[in-house]
Amino acid sequence: MKKTAQLTLLESTLKTAGYSIRYEKGNFLGGECRIKEEKVVIVNKFLPLDGKICTLAQAISKISPADLSTDIVKIIESFERASRKQTDAQTAQASGES
Repeated sequence: MKKTAQLTLLESTLKTAGYSIRYEKGNFLGGECRIKEEKVVIVNKFLPLDGKICTLAQAISKISPADLSTDIVKIIESFERASRKQTDAQTAQASGES
């Protein structure tokens, strides 16, 4: 599945779960929050496409809506695996420097 299709699918999943998505500029990555009574996912609009997908996937993972499609589950799992690999690499590098 193309990255743009993944982004669209993640956005529609969040909207179905009752969240609005805001692409804003600033010095942040983004995530799920509440503004007054509104459920919002804020995404840094200057992130590359993978960063936007990752932010939305993390938000969906955090809120765990019911009945996720297999495509959504695959996207979330792939970003979780990539995140674990990066963390493991950083831990190994830090251990080697000690």
